[in-house]
Amino acid sequence: MENALGLLKIHVQRGVNLAVRDVVSSDPYVVIKMGKQKLKTKVVKKNLNPEWNDDLTLSISDPHTPIHLHVYDKDLFSMDDKMGDAEFDIGPFFEAVKMRLEGLPNGTIVTRVQPSRKNCLAEESHIVCEDGKVSQNMVLRLRNVECGEVELQLLWTDIPGSTGL
Repeated sequence: MENALGLLKIHVQRGVNLAVRDVVSSDPYVVIKMGKQKLKTKVVKKNLNPEWNDDLTLSISDPHTPIHLHVYDKDLFSMDDKMGDAEFDIGPFFEAVKMRLEGLPNGTIVTRVQPSRKNCLAEESHIVCEDGKVSQNMVLRLRNVECGEVELQLLWTDIPGSTGL
């Protein structure tokens, strides 16, 4: 965690309308990659609308590095099948974290991030202040696949003793 600015907790909530990769269903899991870091959720068996509710934590040293999300279908006797991918940028989220927004009323929307050709957002995403902490809920539309979305929540944690921000 050399030169880390802080920790980004990614709460991988659920998948919606994921693609079929086995006979009638899939056994999906999510892989999150940022630079050399790679994290994975648990596998949810036979489910196209899985509830992962897994927390994955990345050490952030450069908030401009994109984060890649890949969904796979777990297979026992062959390579896992790809079920789509997405990419997201934490730049706007990191800018809100840097503002040090303690004292704002709960539920205050700090920034709205619009879906565009440059991101994989399926809908407008809000960066919100709750209990002095900044969070962002996002729904990512998967690329390179016929259908599917993944819902995430981002939370920031300062590293004690870090001079990051």
